[in-house]
Amino acid sequence: MALRATFRRCVSVLSWIPVIILTIGVVWSYYAYVVQLCLITLTGTARKVIHLLMFHVCFGMFSWAFWRSVFTTPSSPSRGFQLSLSDRQRYAEQETPEAQRRVLLEISQKLPVHSRSASGAIRFCRHCQLIKSDRCHHCSACQMCVLKMDHHCPWLNNCVGFSNYKFFLLFLAFSLLYCLFIVATVAPYFVKFWLGPFLNHSTVKVHVLFLMVVSLMFAITLSFILGFHCWLVIKNKTTVEWLSAPFFSYGPDRRAFDVGLKPNVLQVFGSQRRFWLLPVFSRN
Repeated sequence: MALRATFRRCVSVLSWIPVIILTIGVVWSYYAYVVQLCLITLTGTARKVIHLLMFHVCFGMFSWAFWRSVFTTPSSPSRGFQLSLSDRQRYAEQETPEAQRRVLLEISQKLPVHSRSASGAIRFCRHCQLIKSDRCHHCSACQMCVLKMDHHCPWLNNCVGFSNYKFFLLFLAFSLLYCLFIVATVAPYFVKFWLGPFLNHSTVKVHVLFLMVVSLMFAITLSFILGFHCWLVIKNKTTVEWLSAPFFSYGPDRRAFDVGLKPNVLQVFGSQRRFWLLPVFSRN
């Protein structure tokens, strides 16, 4: 047990490495843009101020969404889905899988559970000792069941699900905006540096050229990922449900949770529209 606990702690520490790498990259992009481009390369106080103000707005929104995506705890099923001590004992005493299925089916009659496993059985998590609610899946990385689980994102070291899916979408959107802003404002100096010596500072040239290339690559990648997740929101699906259709007593159904465009969007962003573009909770 002690060895297993030590191993889990090591894995927990190592899982923060992608987040640290991403943070280092963002800090470098801040330094390259603010110091190397704005303070050293740009001429004219007005131009520097405008660039710095617009950059810090994009950077601030991106950082806010990133922070909320990383540190918002995923929602788990309510305690009503946990098996009581007597139910656990009754479940463990059954000698055959079929008998265990009957016990779970009897317990689930009192719960709002409609989804089933591929075999038609009640979905039960042996790790968390609970009957899985609809759209709930167990995350082996987080060691918990997550409501409306979309996926586990290693770059955030967090599960994307019911409680933080909006934050994740805003993180993608503001990341794309951040990269596009850098590309648009750095492009003229990238061309000048690429075609000939614009400044004598070779360090500035390296930072600006590399900043342009990295931002463009991330902008292209993020546009595809954001587009895919916008499509999922419109269809009221998760990545898990896109990969494998949810099962019910009547069989698989890929459109089981699609209730229409507007209700689908409201389920993610909430009814308080003035907060849609802010990484805050906007559900009543």
